[in-house]
Amino acid sequence: MSTDDNRESMNRETLAKLWRLSRLMDNAFVIPGTNIRYGLDPLLGLIPGIGDTITVAVSAYIYSFAKRAGVPGHQRMRMVWNIFVDWLVGLIPLVGDIFDVKFKANIKNIAIITKYVESQVSGASIEGDYERVA
Repeated sequence: MSTDDNRESMNRETLAKLWRLSRLMDNAFVIPGTNIRYGLDPLLGLIPGIGDTITVAVSAYIYSFAKRAGVPGHQRMRMVWNIFVDWLVGLIPLVGDIFDVKFKANIKNIAIITKYVESQVSGASIEGDYERVA
């Protein structure tokens, strides 16, 4: 197996794990009787002081893969912006947690990574447990 094959395999596995993590943070649960999905992000945000720090750490972990995968700087800056907005608004008690339910920074950021990685695979798509980006 060549180095490129190893890298592609690692990317597939890592992307699948990152999609699961982002879904856990942003979409894991449904408000009963609605189609509104939320994850651990708004729940952790309810913990004063430390909750938003924990969610930024998870977002930074996702971002670190973007850098290793070679996602261009302008796309990584969009990711940083998503993380910053999520963190900043998240600091506002209750309003920030409601915002987190809708904004879903981790899903947006993993979509940026996936789109880039897929564009690098010549003509093939990456298989795995993640949502395909159109």
